[in-house]
Amino acid sequence: MVTSTLRKRALLALVILLITPAYGSGQAGEPGSELRVWLVTAGPGDAVWERYGHNALRVLDTRTGYDVSFNWGIFSFGQPVQFIIRFLQGRMVYTMAPFDTGAMLSAYARDGRAVVQQELDLTPSEKLELLMLAETNARPENRDYVYQYFLDNCSTRIRDLLDRIIGGQLTEAFGSMETETSYRWHTQRLTQVDPFIYAGMDALLGGPTDQELTVWEEMFLPLTLRDRVRDVTVRRPDGSQRALVLNEESTDPGTGPSEEAAPPAWLISFLALGLLSGATFSSLSLTRVRDSRLWRRVVLGMACAWSGLFGLLGMILVALLFTDHLFAWRNENLFLANPLLVASALALPLSYADPSWQARARWISTTCAGVALLGLMWHITPWSVHQNGSFIALLLPAHLGLAWGLRATPQSVPSDPAALRD
Repeated sequence: MVTSTLRKRALLALVILLITPAYGSGQAGEPGSELRVWLVTAGPGDAVWERYGHNALRVLDTRTGYDVSFNWGIFSFGQPVQFIIRFLQGRMVYTMAPFDTGAMLSAYARDGRAVVQQELDLTPSEKLELLMLAETNARPENRDYVYQYFLDNCSTRIRDLLDRIIGGQLTEAFGSMETETSYRWHTQRLTQVDPFIYAGMDALLGGPTDQELTVWEEMFLPLTLRDRVRDVTVRRPDGSQRALVLNEESTDPGTGPSEEAAPPAWLISFLALGLLSGATFSSLSLTRVRDSRLWRRVVLGMACAWSGLFGLLGMILVALLFTDHLFAWRNENLFLANPLLVASALALPLSYADPSWQARARWISTTCAGVALLGLMWHITPWSVHQNGSFIALLLPAHLGLAWGLRATPQSVPSDPAALRD
């Protein structure tokens, strides 16, 4: 009778052990033992701001059914003027808030974005601390923060919170591990699907984006954080070591765009476009073009549009120096996108009708070409930190071609526009 009872109790204990989730080393009933925690990562989406992926922290209370995902990536166009002003200043405000997990996953499914959930093997006290910190962060007085693309975003917030919970072991593991990548490298890799966005962002990002990243810094990308924590082993308070990720589940394979593995090799394409522009502008020195009303108008019009576009870019680059866009500083594209080109865009059409403006247009184009050549010389020195070879290939030939095309003296062009033949 006693033996039978002991066997039944042993069998019952075994069943309990088998069906009890392994949430760490806490005892049943210990505060936090009822919680389960996941790192939820969504793959790239179609919108520009979705190309980098997204993540959230999911917390489930198994006793109450409370299932919430804390999201640090919320922004709104609700006040467009204020949003644009903050964006231009580099002071965009993002918000952290809890979302119903089911609703969040359904939204990702509708957008066709792949979702991976990684359950984290934390102790009950660690899970309870994580929940308390997240709920404190979600309070109205704490939920807003100044967003920085690479330094303070939805992924770095989660990285920092997890690192705090496990006693700095993520920093210890990845803080000095090199990657041979940079912020620019990842930006080019993830925006290549849209060449215009790619070129615009590459032009606006300055030297600081070209510094080599550690794995810790690279975790600004949600998918990198997902991949790196997968193999992390952490020390427990009792001295044992366990994998941080208890299990991983792909809850939705998604139909959205895939993540590119490396930036595109577009240097030759940029150079080809630059040489074509330079050859077109240099044709202004040809008698056949100079004496043809149609061709002179066409080439001058193209040069005017080119000067206006990159002169405007230069003015934006100068303006960014007075904002909080930290990664727009030390931008060597200013050698190429010279704000003086705006004056060239005004002088070129005037030079068509008034020969006295030809000398002004020639002086401006020669000056801009000289500054662009200085940019090339600086780029090949050890002190240059900006990897802008593609923009040198694109803009320097055009600068040289325009300066060469306008080299003719005013006397070499008919002073009477009526003398120009169609």
